[in-house]
Amino acid sequence: MSANDIAAVVVSYQSASTIEECLTRLLDADGVTEVRVVDNGSCDDTMAIVQRRALTDERLRFVANLDNPGFAVACNQGAAESSAPWLAFVNPDLLVEQDTLVRLRDAAAGLGGALVGAQLHDEAGNADAAARRHDPDFVAMLQSRAARNLAIARDEARQVQPVPAISGALMLLPRDLFEKIGGFDVGYRLHAEDLDFCRRVRAAGAQVACVNTVDVLHWRGVSSRSNPLFVEWHKHRGLWRYFRKFDAAKHALPVRMLVGVMIAVRLLLALLGRVSKP
Repeated sequence: MSANDIAAVVVSYQSASTIEECLTRLLDADGVTEVRVVDNGSCDDTMAIVQRRALTDERLRFVANLDNPGFAVACNQGAAESSAPWLAFVNPDLLVEQDTLVRLRDAAAGLGGALVGAQLHDEAGNADAAARRHDPDFVAMLQSRAARNLAIARDEARQVQPVPAISGALMLLPRDLFEKIGGFDVGYRLHAEDLDFCRRVRAAGAQVACVNTVDVLHWRGVSSRSNPLFVEWHKHRGLWRYFRKFDAAKHALPVRMLVGVMIAVRLLLALLGRVSKP
């Protein structure tokens, strides 16, 4: 095994429409010596596609969970089932180019072993605002709607832009850093675990950065479309967990209660919006 080898971990759920192309790209990518798919109880053709691809390439192995224990749990499973010195967490609706992961690895190494992501765009070429983000400040959100926008603009002057947080759709870091912080927090089921992960990476003394010169196609939210109410519930539950874990102790009880009400109202509005859609 080389010190530059990369293990790609893909967490799938109802991903039949994109998983084959995702795996084809990963298996063709430079530097990838292991691909681990962890499926969270898909009932479409996802696992049939994964099994078929696994028969053609020994680098691909899979874990088929009988239920859906959550994204964080599955990421940790995939990491545990691999051994390469570098870990890349790749959404099943994300399509890397041949040199994507090695360019990210080289950028991470150049920062002393950092957590890095890439510029992301959808099928129409629209940039994904989650590629570069601030930490959420829920108390500031009570006072200003502008604080709810976590997006950080791309700094055109910087090829590698340090930021507080990147998107969980594509993350690459050294395995020893992943193990140092204990992997993903399994208390999150879906959403906000990437914000938590980035914050703990920084607390461990490592950098988080977006490699602005690496651009990757992300068919955003393909898996989420199968159960949008489930997604909204766990998204807001994750935000509340994040607040309690990192920031609640800094504020008085009335402020904590107001944050809880704000998150609950946002959840209600999101659920109503989902239900009203045809």
